[in-house]
Amino acid sequence: MKELRLILGDQLNAAHSWYKHQDDQVIFLIAELAQETHYVVHHVQKITGFFAAMQQFAQALQLAGHQVDYLTLDDTAQFKDLPELLSNRIALHAITQFSYQAPDEYRLDQQLSRFTESLNIPATMVDTEHFLTSRDAWNSLPHSRMEFFYRHLRKTYNVLMDSEGKPLGGRWNFDSENRNRLPDKTNIPEPLLFSEDVSAIHARLQRHRVKTLGSLDPHNFIWPINRQQARQLLQHFLHQCLSHFGQYQDAMTERGWSLFHSRLSFCLNTKMLHPMEVIRAAENYWQTHQSDISLAQIEGFIRQILGWREYVRALYWAHMPDYANNNYLSAERDLPDFYWTGQTHMRCMAHSITQSLEQAYAHHIQRLMVTGNFALLAGLHPDAVDHWYLGIYMDAIEWVEMPNTRGMSLFADAGLIASKPYAASGNYLNKMSHYCKNCHYDVKRRSGSGSCPFNSLYWHFIHTHADKFSTNPRMTMVYRNWQKFSQEEQQSILITAENNLENIHKL
Repeated sequence: MKELRLILGDQLNAAHSWYKHQDDQVIFLIAELAQETHYVVHHVQKITGFFAAMQQFAQALQLAGHQVDYLTLDDTAQFKDLPELLSNRIALHAITQFSYQAPDEYRLDQQLSRFTESLNIPATMVDTEHFLTSRDAWNSLPHSRMEFFYRHLRKTYNVLMDSEGKPLGGRWNFDSENRNRLPDKTNIPEPLLFSEDVSAIHARLQRHRVKTLGSLDPHNFIWPINRQQARQLLQHFLHQCLSHFGQYQDAMTERGWSLFHSRLSFCLNTKMLHPMEVIRAAENYWQTHQSDISLAQIEGFIRQILGWREYVRALYWAHMPDYANNNYLSAERDLPDFYWTGQTHMRCMAHSITQSLEQAYAHHIQRLMVTGNFALLAGLHPDAVDHWYLGIYMDAIEWVEMPNTRGMSLFADAGLIASKPYAASGNYLNKMSHYCKNCHYDVKRRSGSGSCPFNSLYWHFIHTHADKFSTNPRMTMVYRNWQKFSQEEQQSILITAENNLENIHKL
């Protein structure tokens, strides 16, 4: 038996059981593919990071004695897609058995499923041995809201629990203590940046005319591309950032682009790090540094991985492919040009988008409450928003991006993932960020020339969708406030909002 085992670009799990034993009859295939570069327009750092990490992983497997067939874009340019490449390698190597790890994206899962059905040799799909829940977790675990899913996993894996099976501190969730604005003089740690030369990969992208967005210094690639670097980044977070992470995880400022965030999502989503490895490292570090790190800091971090990450994956697999077509609010507007350039007078949007173009990164509140919030209020089409988020961020893989974008940001799934739309006016942005102080627009004004667009668009959104949200228990106060405005003020706000929407590219 001669076996071909496919490793996708987000399956770089060195601890997988596939690699426990060296076998000369097994060939591992890792390939750069054109089909993975153009299903959306990707950030140049994202494509480069994936290809660089794949190359490093292939080299590590070869050093461990495994047979590896590593192919670059130069090698695969003749093949229109993955199935055509696989057919070629199966014939070339006289393969009698094909195996692959379960893809995390629905499109690849379907593509490989159809391919294996056409094979005349045995084919096997195995688990990636990465996630803490199964693909069908939505059907087997409590899921009405992420909180209950999270509590179940805390108990299952005994994370931040006492000897009696109760949550440490007597509380499951410290989210109310994770919403602080960053004080002006707070010291922000310098981010750990790497300096890899990826010029050969960048040259390949240019040679094959791969369309990308954003910027890249090919001689100083800042993201981790192997397990050693991923572990270094984890340790940097624990030592330099964890003590203030929970407290300021929602804060936004122009004084730094990574703040106290771990930036580990690319390492996790490519599987260079295992989620439980990260959770235990954080939990153990906190236990020996409790004088410096409060329970609220560590719980806020662990909740993102053990709770949110697993929850959105379960939702994704339970509701695809229909989930990709959800558009509950009938949003139809095109994406404004400034999403691609950062050139807008709205300082919060300009900073968040420019940072994303430069670093392929923005933290979760910039994504949810700035660019996502604007997309919700302006009625931008979910497909366009999905494609933008999927392309621009290092860590964006559809299973994690789509529920966050189409569900959390846009409420396109009719509340499957969120109990109310995450709509906010300029008041929230002013409370949680430093953006408004030097903005072209006046965050205190709701209407008229020079007023903050988020204000008029917020109340326009509330007014437009009253049929859907006025009876929502979490939004009754908002609608009471809207009714308190005089008819004249309501009209002024709505006229301002309509003018902003008509001139959206000039905001």
